[in-house]
Amino acid sequence: MRLETVTGDDPREILRGLRSAIHGAGPALGLGMIRSMSGTVRSGTAVVVTTSGSTGVPKSVILSRDALTASALATFARVGEGAWLLALPASYVAGLQVLVRAIIADREPALLSGSFSPQAFAAAALTMVSSEGGERVPTYTSLVPAQLSRLLDAAQHDRVVGAALRSFQAILVGGQALPPVVLERAQAMGACVVRTYGSTETSGGCVYDGRPLDGVGVRIVDGEVQISGPTLANGYLGDPEATDAAFRRDDAGRRWYRTGDAGLLEDGILRVRGRIDNVIVSGGVNISLDRVERVVRSVPGLAGAVVVGMPDAKWGEASVIVAARGEALRRSESVQLEEARDAVSAEIGPYARPARLVLVDELATLPSGKPDRDAIRRAVAALH
Repeated sequence: MRLETVTGDDPREILRGLRSAIHGAGPALGLGMIRSMSGTVRSGTAVVVTTSGSTGVPKSVILSRDALTASALATFARVGEGAWLLALPASYVAGLQVLVRAIIADREPALLSGSFSPQAFAAAALTMVSSEGGERVPTYTSLVPAQLSRLLDAAQHDRVVGAALRSFQAILVGGQALPPVVLERAQAMGACVVRTYGSTETSGGCVYDGRPLDGVGVRIVDGEVQISGPTLANGYLGDPEATDAAFRRDDAGRRWYRTGDAGLLEDGILRVRGRIDNVIVSGGVNISLDRVERVVRSVPGLAGAVVVGMPDAKWGEASVIVAARGEALRRSESVQLEEARDAVSAEIGPYARPARLVLVDELATLPSGKPDRDAIRRAVAALH
């Protein structure tokens, strides 16, 4: 099957090609590729999504028509079916899946024009209001936590933004962990937020509010979250070794994707604890930066903070909190740092307390909306 590279992130162009690929008439799409790639892929392939991820390591993930369709249908079964608003880049899996759901539902998606802003989002959301047979058509969208935070901030002084948030039957939020304080704000405003977990290798979110979608299996092996089911990717384009390392078969022949995330299952609910490899060794003690970050984000004014590891003369490595000045509350840096250190000490232990708080004008992000941790780490290192 021919692979056709789509340059740029024009959602209309991607939608046209994706519709053809999903229905089996056209070539597979190559999205996010650094250079044009030609050639062929396995029959049934719909999309090859190349993303650098937050670690900067490029991966070209092969997604079949069947996997994308299974994901869309499982989402419908969980949250319902209706009209979708695309507010994310279409070349990343969360945005791509918005288009897939619209295609499977046979509805034209609403598209944001230009860059994301609360006002543009609200205008697009409120134009989606429609009815069929005298009943309102449910509307849905997908966001990353940073977008939801911006919308909640804007809604405090803009009624239209608040009404737009409340207009959705469900707002899927994924890409990274949603800080509890942000979820509480959304719920208090009357927005229906569904936390999603997944990756490009699982055709996007496949666990909603901790519960796997229909057909999706979740297990914990040596502390690592592993996922199975019809939404799994075929593997990585041109990299059979990486494919074999990430996708394993059990004794019954079932394929499992090794996520690299630490987690546990409690009464059937998946709780993700962060990346297994996002760990520093400080004073001889292993510290999960993801766990520290979750606690730090519970501190008022630090809901969007990022925690990175840096060399430390005394401890070998130490964690550093990086936050945007606009988000931080109007208290001194030393006060906010002590609040964060106290929270981490109480939740994890004194050995895990962050060493510094660095305020920046703006946190670097990837096109997907996730924090660009490598860029943030380099920026902090440059301050030395």
